[in-house]
Amino acid sequence: MEKEKHRLSRLTQIVTQLQSNKLVTARTLAEKYQVSVRTIYRDIRTLENSGIPIVVEEGRGYSLMKGYNLPPVMFTEGEANALITAEHIINKNKDRSLVENYENAITKIKSVLKHSQKEKIDFLNNRIQYREQVENKNTSKYLMSIQTCITNFQLISIRYKSLENNVTNRVIEPFAIYNTQGNWLLIAFCRLRKDYRSFRIDLIQNIIVQNEKFEPHKITLEEYFLQCQKKTLHS
Repeated sequence: MEKEKHRLSRLTQIVTQLQSNKLVTARTLAEKYQVSVRTIYRDIRTLENSGIPIVVEEGRGYSLMKGYNLPPVMFTEGEANALITAEHIINKNKDRSLVENYENAITKIKSVLKHSQKEKIDFLNNRIQYREQVENKNTSKYLMSIQTCITNFQLISIRYKSLENNVTNRVIEPFAIYNTQGNWLLIAFCRLRKDYRSFRIDLIQNIIVQNEKFEPHKITLEEYFLQCQKKTLHS
């Protein structure tokens, strides 16, 4: 009985995973749920037999048929609490566009919660305070638009003011973003310097998203950081 409960829970989570990603491999699912690849194959067949339209792309993975919508996701109490806790952390973020978009998203999420969950969330909301970041100022507002440009491979023109107060105009190919010491940084290929550069997003004075697109970068974020480490060692 307990084994069957675990399997039903895994099947539900697999469907959610398929809905959240374009393609998911059997190996990825097997590692995530700590079962064999053969077990995932059986799970996929079970879901297909139950009427879930799963598309199989040989050698690439699984996805849900385009246009197929599942009923609203129900959150466990722990999951709902995690979202509310994250709300307090994100509200302290320095990028205003992230704060505003998360506020809109969490409002939609709250709308599908059960009444009993909403009461508990409201109670918990008044019992959480995030005070790690002393300075609570929004110093940037471009994070969300930059993320969109990364996924759409769109060129960006920026006006950038360095920490030394040098102002330059750059055309860049946005590659990735990361956060360190409370600051968001954009990694991009700078066409002015003809190399990858890091830009603190709060030092970007202005952004113009161009219609022109660029070729996707051939390296991964991990490979980029490895390259940076090698340059540091040889400098």
